[in-house]
Amino acid sequence: MDVGGMDVGGGSRAGAAAARAAAVAGGGVRAMIRVLVVEDEPAIASAHRSYVARVPGFEPVAVAHSGRAALDAVAKAARADEPIDLVLMDIGLPDMSGLEVAAVLARSRRRPDVIAITSARDLEVVRAAVAHGVVLYLLKPFTFAAFRDKLERYLEFRAALPDTTDAVSQQDIDRAFGALRTTDTRVGTPKGLAPQTLQEITRVLRDADAGLTAGDAGRAIGVSRVTAWRYLERLADDGVVRRQTDYGRTGRPRVRYVWGR
Repeated sequence: MDVGGMDVGGGSRAGAAAARAAAVAGGGVRAMIRVLVVEDEPAIASAHRSYVARVPGFEPVAVAHSGRAALDAVAKAARADEPIDLVLMDIGLPDMSGLEVAAVLARSRRRPDVIAITSARDLEVVRAAVAHGVVLYLLKPFTFAAFRDKLERYLEFRAALPDTTDAVSQQDIDRAFGALRTTDTRVGTPKGLAPQTLQEITRVLRDADAGLTAGDAGRAIGVSRVTAWRYLERLADDGVVRRQTDYGRTGRPRVRYVWGR
């Protein structure tokens, strides 16, 4: 359901509550982590929401397409005593910066954590994100493996903090922040794929409303059809693009790759 720029998941609230109560993630996290996806492009928002649903321990509960809708979603969830735990925040929103949204959330009584999902690589933007309490920063474009790794790190961070209102020890704090700050050796751009080429493939696909074949994509960025096919297949496997069979005039099928789900 889409209300005022915010998609709210349907289904039985009682059923969702029961599922959250039954879910147990390791290390002291007792319930599903409730996630708000903030992204102005509907196709990308849908892909991110599906990504969240694929990671154990996380539940996508709403999607907001603007900064104001994000703030409204967090406030509404808090009033219902079902607070948002984590916000996946795009920085470039149509009405206000995602960093402005993060700053407002940081002052709220039941503040959610924020992971920035953005293509912004400027050092000042990164510094501002840290200043506004962003716990992790994920650069577009990315694969599902990279996305999952960030969420798993966040889950480790939550699990490392003791489930108590008492004062925590230095060891508790170091262990929790270590889960977030450990050098990323487990995942990045998949083996054999160059980050710059992945970014270029993503760019031309997003600009092509009707999609592209591997040959089209290769010619657009100056690589071979086979090379473009490898990147496109990876994006399709990760759910970022969809495959569409085009039979053409000769009846010989060609696979066209279309951005979004």
